Amino acid sequence: MKTTILGLLLIIVSTQLSIAQPGLNPTNRTFTAAEQEIITLSKDKWQWMADKKTDVLDKLFLEQAMFVHMGESWGKEQEINIIKNGFIWYKKADLHDVTVNIIDNTAILLNRIDLLAVVGDHEVTNPFMATEVYIKQKGEWKLGSLSFSHLMTPPAPGSAPSPDSR
Repeated sequence: MKTTILGLLLIIVSTQLSIAQPGLNPTNRTFTAAEQEIITLSKDKWQWMADKKTDVLDKLFLEQAMFVHMGESWGKEQEINIIKNGFIWYKKADLHDVTVNIIDNTAILLNRIDLLAVVGDHEVTNPFMATEVYIKQKGEWKLGSLSFSHLMTPPAPGSAPSPDSR
């Protein structure tokens, strides 16, 4: 009986540890299932942005969503158009840390990222703290806000340097 309980306990602990993503969790705590759902959705969103999947992003972004980029802000329609028309190509987001706080039906996710983007004719890599706010509506998480705060630290080692930064 003790062996069975100990075995079950080890399975539960190892499962929880495998869910927490090493290198992305600065607090070193285990994420809940709901927090992991938000982390996965965020990672998917970065890939959809890189792949310019505006049809999927259109469903993810709330109509009232707001986007803040380096001192400018706009709504959902402009963000979708920017991605669709390639004015900003979110080519690759290297995620280094993630923190998630869920309060009722709102999730606040912070990612420290190095973003490789093409803006105009220039490919650049910038370190950002990206703040994402998700709101659960009718059982689905929707993005309500995405804000980029430029960090003063250089991109993390191993991130692809931009040609402009060489």
